[in-house]
Amino acid sequence: MTADGENKPLVVINIVGLVRSMLGEFTPNLNRLAGDGVVASLEPVFPAVTTTAQTTMLTGTAPSEHGVVGNGWYWREQDEIRFWLQSDRVVRRPRVWDVLRQQNPALTCSNLFWWYNMYAHVDYSMTPRPHYPADGRKVVDLYSTPDGLHRKIEAEIGRFPFFNFWGPAADIRSSEWIARAAEIEFKMHRPDLQLVYLPHLDYNLQRLGPEDTCIRADIAAIDAVAGRLIDAVRDEGAEVMVVSEYGITYVDTPVHLNRILRDQGYLGVRRSLGWELLEPGASRAFAVADHQIAHVYVRDADDIPVVAELIAAVPGVEQVIDGPRKAEMGIDHPRSGDLVAIAEPNAWFTYYYWQDDGMAPDFARTVDIHRKPGYDPVELFMDPDIRFPKLKVAARVAQKLMGFRMLMDVIPLRAELVRGSHGRLSDSVDNSPVFLSSLASMTSGDMAMHQVYDRMLDHFCGTGP
Repeated sequence: MTADGENKPLVVINIVGLVRSMLGEFTPNLNRLAGDGVVASLEPVFPAVTTTAQTTMLTGTAPSEHGVVGNGWYWREQDEIRFWLQSDRVVRRPRVWDVLRQQNPALTCSNLFWWYNMYAHVDYSMTPRPHYPADGRKVVDLYSTPDGLHRKIEAEIGRFPFFNFWGPAADIRSSEWIARAAEIEFKMHRPDLQLVYLPHLDYNLQRLGPEDTCIRADIAAIDAVAGRLIDAVRDEGAEVMVVSEYGITYVDTPVHLNRILRDQGYLGVRRSLGWELLEPGASRAFAVADHQIAHVYVRDADDIPVVAELIAAVPGVEQVIDGPRKAEMGIDHPRSGDLVAIAEPNAWFTYYYWQDDGMAPDFARTVDIHRKPGYDPVELFMDPDIRFPKLKVAARVAQKLMGFRMLMDVIPLRAELVRGSHGRLSDSVDNSPVFLSSLASMTSGDMAMHQVYDRMLDHFCGTGP
């Protein structure tokens, strides 16, 4: 709070994958922030995945209330599995800025790359949003409000590095751009509340696993990026909060639930143009895989006990929860599966449903987060069987530039490559997400993820933890 009684701006930086045990030798900037204020552990929400965690922090409620039961789910009224939707309307509870404006209608908010920010009641926003012309092309771009905001920022720091945000080339450059854009946007508008998403740690933690020594360089890199942003906004008079969504654990066992359901006659597929497509509406049961959890939708109630028993017996499945247990875990929402499968600590669920790789759909070997009926971390890898991958990519780009339709088919169908996953609740405090703040008054100790919402309200309303 300033001398005249006004609340200082608050910048909330989401460093995905940051856990308590990472703070130390390679995080001098985050250490300094914690030293000035406070550091605590966050009890993750279930499932511990991106959109669920972010929505819980922004609404202060569980998935059973806000409805974001994963990064994607089965839309029963459409008979479609939809992942990575972007509209604010997906969320069924008011966001923190909605509540704050009830007390202060003049409060301004920026949302930079947190999920579901399209059409949200914020003043300034940016998020990835490609164009899809009728000729089949995908033209990368950002969506921003007010219209043209991202173009003003790109005029200063260059185009957003879209292909470094997700896919085989994902690396620090996307987080560097977002952090630099946040610094510019803060100086441009000085919002009361600014939300910033920095995804860098997510990439190699999934590619290599948390135990790989290369992760140290990633931790140091994101600390440097975050440190510059923290210093910049604090110099402008803002307070800072750093949060994270989940911890990533080592995995070595992919589990193909849909293949097992298909073997037992539950899964429906359609032959289409020489490959197979999963048909949810024609299936008696199917799994929507999302890292280490899977929503299992069962058409006939009489089949639920049998399907639960079948899945529970699959190696790599720790447990299968139903109605009462879903309520206990805060995920009993109509969007949830009739059953929810949870993987063993070293396992994760693929979306794969074909039995022969020759029948895999054309999008399976591409980066296509919207068409795949489940989350696919294998999109972070270039197919190791391609002898000259850079040459193949160059050839595909040349085809595109010449106006030909083409597939960037460079993603392998080798789930065993993945070495890190998340979605389960953390097994230890060391692998729990963290909360740091420049204000010691932000917390009196470790807290649940939904309390991040309370701390944001506290800052502007002065109620205290």
